[in-house]
Amino acid sequence: MPAFTKILIANRGEIACRLQRTAQALGYRTVAVYSVADAQALHVQIADEAVNIGAAPVQQSYLNIPAILEAARLTGADAIHPGYGFLSENPDFARACAQAGLVFIGPSAEAIELMGSKRLSKLAMLEAGVPCITGYQGSAQDDVTLQQEAQRIGFPLMIKASAGGGGRGMRLVHDSTQLQDQLRTARSEALNAFGSDELILEQALVDPRHVEIQLFGDSHGDLIYLGERDCSIQRRHQKVIEEAPCPVMTPTLRHAMGEAALKAGRAVNYVGAGTVEFLLDRNGRFYFLEMNTRLQVEHPVTELITGLDLVDWQLRIAAGEPLPLKQADVTLSGHAMEVRLYAEDPAQGFLPQTGDVLRWEPADGVRIDHGVVEGQRISPFYDPMLGKIIAHGATREEARRKLLRAVEDTVLLGMATNQRLLADLLKHPNFIGGAFSTGLIAEHFNEIAPPTLTAEHSALAAALFYQHSAATHRQDLSGWRNNASVAWTYRLAINDDVQVIAVSVLAANHLQANGIDIRHLSTDGRWATVVLNGIRRRVAYHLDDTQLWLPGVKVINRTQHIANRQAEPDGGSVKAPMDGAIVDVRVRVGDSVSKGQLLVVLEAMKMEHPLTAGIDGIVKGVQVVTGDQVRNRQVLLEIE
Repeated sequence: MPAFTKILIANRGEIACRLQRTAQALGYRTVAVYSVADAQALHVQIADEAVNIGAAPVQQSYLNIPAILEAARLTGADAIHPGYGFLSENPDFARACAQAGLVFIGPSAEAIELMGSKRLSKLAMLEAGVPCITGYQGSAQDDVTLQQEAQRIGFPLMIKASAGGGGRGMRLVHDSTQLQDQLRTARSEALNAFGSDELILEQALVDPRHVEIQLFGDSHGDLIYLGERDCSIQRRHQKVIEEAPCPVMTPTLRHAMGEAALKAGRAVNYVGAGTVEFLLDRNGRFYFLEMNTRLQVEHPVTELITGLDLVDWQLRIAAGEPLPLKQADVTLSGHAMEVRLYAEDPAQGFLPQTGDVLRWEPADGVRIDHGVVEGQRISPFYDPMLGKIIAHGATREEARRKLLRAVEDTVLLGMATNQRLLADLLKHPNFIGGAFSTGLIAEHFNEIAPPTLTAEHSALAAALFYQHSAATHRQDLSGWRNNASVAWTYRLAINDDVQVIAVSVLAANHLQANGIDIRHLSTDGRWATVVLNGIRRRVAYHLDDTQLWLPGVKVINRTQHIANRQAEPDGGSVKAPMDGAIVDVRVRVGDSVSKGQLLVVLEAMKMEHPLTAGIDGIVKGVQVVTGDQVRNRQVLLEIE
């Protein structure tokens, strides 16, 4: 009898879509689970069967173990793949699957439990002889102990959630005055994300590289590694660009890191896919960071340079088969790069964004793993990563060039994203030359300007609004106005920066806007084809009366807007920067506050966002309490 025939994917989004692609290709039936917020999601649509497991908050759906097991029982699934994230590193979930008679496609609960704790895993790695960073990984978690240990380690240091990853519960502390606030935030984030507020402390290395080894073990006692990945391009301790191989890797260093990873795996009799992460300093010394007992988000770059399907390997190992290759048979070919496409605003400190996906057209010629459906709502309940764009080339430069074109050609309109930043990173001289560390973004992109329009795109925006008005009035572009020689004046706002643009009608389908010649403008509601100053271009767009989305920017037509000169500045109002949940309110009505003081903590997309006072004053109104769900731009409290 086969080990299993129907696999329930206990995850969502691009993760669930990726897993289903391989499972279905191998002949397995798949079951999707979804929250109320994900009822129309792509992973639900492509599954053979799907079951609603609860409300939008993760605790009521994707972290709800009884609901997931009931979905498996209801559909007759005999295996569960946890994906990466959510319950993938939860030993209780692995045990619950076994108790329910389900094959858990992952390592043993014991391995997950040990390696899922940064504290316990570090102790195990020290015993196994794996190089580790100086730090504190003790069981005492009181503030006094942590303060004493922080002084012993020295600053700067890292606070890390023992149970977590992905940047949650992780804080860089530069000096002792920051320690208490950062401990509180790290504990709160860790508890909300992983159900445990246990922390560890580690010495912070200055500008290291983040290099990880892909590990695989089978139930027959064999363990191998499939090369390495460089994941150094990060923001807020979360990866943005990954590549394989590492640009500074040597055969000697690869062998040493691979052997260290094998030591880590053997220490827990590892079975399945795992990733051992290291920090690599400028002198070629490396240190154990953590082991993720799951497939990683960035696994596609390893797949592209090895020619292997790692999900295929996971399923075969879970079915009891031996590893398909021996270590000597592993070969690496060419170079692969991946970028993570996030719904976030880099110009506002990478603030996660919510909204509707108005346009979605992935670029051709590369691999794109995603779970995006045009028209879907990006909610505040889940991680802001929408998908990944991955390219392979014979050389690193070829892979970079292909990836850059694909990033620029991918169409995603409807919310702020990191798409422009990704392109800028791929074009940065340090990245091109491979001379970078985890500090690249902080050092070279610490002040990211909000998006702007070029003169030509401003002219195109005005022409599109003009064309839309003409169509609305059922006239043609030759001039539905009596006096065609008089220019139309548009007031267009981009991030509250208002541009005044004059559009003149010169002839049929021939306009001029602020000196830019515009000819042969044709649109189909999705693409505008136009000749701008003699150059023919094709530009993606979405226009909705007074709002126009062009790649990377939203333009608002304020031509008819009447300014209220009596309006007072709202510096005393604290508004939600996005949809989310209130996790802490620090003040009450009547309290005196000073500019910069922490007032409210908002949780959205698995991260906490502190909101501070914009002015000195007295709190005159508090409109929220802990636990409230709030909308973007909602007034939370007022100061006078």
